[in-house]
Amino acid sequence: MSKPLKLIAANDTFGALLAITEVLEGKQAVFVTAPEVNGKMPEVFDLPDEVDDSVALIVESSGSTGKPKRIEISRDALLASAHASALAIGAEENRSQWLLALPLNFIAGLNVLVRSVVAGTQPVMMNTAVPFTAEAFSQWASKMTGEKRFTALVPTQLIRLLEAANQDEFVLQQLKRFDAILIGGQAVDENLFNRARYLGLNVVVTYGMTETCGGCVYNGLPLAGVELRVDSGPIQIKGPMLANVETNDDGYFVTSDLGLIDAGGSLKVLGRVDRVIISGGLKIALDQVEQLVNPVVGVTDLAACAIDDAQWGQRVGIAYVGSPEVADTMVAQLTELLGPAGRPVRVVRVDKLPKLANGKTDLVAVKQIFQETA
Repeated sequence: MSKPLKLIAANDTFGALLAITEVLEGKQAVFVTAPEVNGKMPEVFDLPDEVDDSVALIVESSGSTGKPKRIEISRDALLASAHASALAIGAEENRSQWLLALPLNFIAGLNVLVRSVVAGTQPVMMNTAVPFTAEAFSQWASKMTGEKRFTALVPTQLIRLLEAANQDEFVLQQLKRFDAILIGGQAVDENLFNRARYLGLNVVVTYGMTETCGGCVYNGLPLAGVELRVDSGPIQIKGPMLANVETNDDGYFVTSDLGLIDAGGSLKVLGRVDRVIISGGLKIALDQVEQLVNPVVGVTDLAACAIDDAQWGQRVGIAYVGSPEVADTMVAQLTELLGPAGRPVRVVRVDKLPKLANGKTDLVAVKQIFQETA
């Protein structure tokens, strides 16, 4: 059997909410495009008019390290993800309300609508087609009336909110009204997590991807029904919220991330497989580089990048936003912690880092910064 595939623009939030309701009823499938510009839908290529009944959503991955890909997700996977998430954070039907603060053409934003429909409540929806501000977020959060309140953010948004909360009591009080704030999409600095906890916020760090219907590991622990396996290679995930993706013979989806599971069963994500460089014969994880220097006072945002080197093979480069004088501090700290192979050979200060629509750092564009300033 087949069903129609409907296209919805990311800035048509109410249209998307109605469409998701019909998706969960099995009446249609949906692909959310980039936002309309001047009332005109963006051009989309190579999408069918109808899809197999096993498809509920077609979602484009972020493409932070390369070309985005389209991933098909079933209705059963969406519901499994929503129910497992609700169980983990205590989101109850008819009492839980969500605030949409992420673009709808990515899985994290779509999940807010799916979870709202499953909860049977009306979400409060920000205009995600305009730049995110702490002031706008707080104003929309103040309109929430649910007994229990939830939202999903990326780390960049949380950083802005915490900075504003230090100066504005209204922002802080609105943040404290949330029963849980899900943070995901990219690695979360431990210092950022601790700052939020210190202010009394219940921040839940999530790990997942479009292929797993978004976050399926909360604060290091798998959601109900999720199985994790980490051998000598990438993290492997099995569970009812897997999208229509290829799995190995044991039914596990093999991710592009490296990780380990500690004695308490908690997953620690070490970084992407394709973000590990060989410098002087030693492996250096660029995600770990970022985690080590993120807490440096004076750094507000940064990204590590591989730089080709005739002698070493590859070396570390860092583009950052922050104070000029902290560049030497970052170099010294990384050299001490990672040795000469991890020592950055180039540190470039920029006004801002390039971002994708979902708030992730555009690592392809970061690479271009080093090429343009060589």
